[in-house]
Amino acid sequence: MTATKGEFFNPAKLSPRDKAEATDHTARAIIAAEASARDKKTEKLRALRLQQAAENGAEATPAKKRRSPAKPAQPRS
Repeated sequence: MTATKGEFFNPAKLSPRDKAEATDHTARAIIAAEASARDKKTEKLRALRLQQAAENGAEATPAKKRRSPAKPAQPRS
């Protein structure tokens, strides 16, 4: 089987619309892949954090007490 010029080079040029669609498709695929990877990483880190919290128990760090808001001064009569 011999190779011909037509197999390697497409004589028809892509229109600007076709180029834009190809770019849009590629960009959306990249964004979707990044979002998927981010979601996987988030789930993995969440599982590790929950596992670490379970191992450490409640003794790790007690919750800080919040200060009550300052009461306004009452006018003297």
